[in-house]
Amino acid sequence: MSTMNISLPEALKSFVDEQVSQRGYGTSSEYVRELIRRDQDRLQLRGMLMAGGASAPSAPADASYFEGLRARVRKSTKSGTKG
Repeated sequence: MSTMNISLPEALKSFVDEQVSQRGYGTSSEYVRELIRRDQDRLQLRGMLMAGGASAPSAPADASYFEGLRARVRKSTKSGTKG
């Protein structure tokens, strides 16, 4: 694992220390890694949303569309259970 040193103003360092203590992180590094992972997830989601927004429209999501989804779930639930 690589090491990265960062400098924080005292107010931010205190905030990080408080978050580590209150949220059960073992170290400030664990807290920062979690923040970075969340930011990566956010960027990935944003990319998917942007791609979806730029894609061609498909069939409308009306009541029959959602009923079809429910039927598929019910069918997969019945066939997936052991009896």
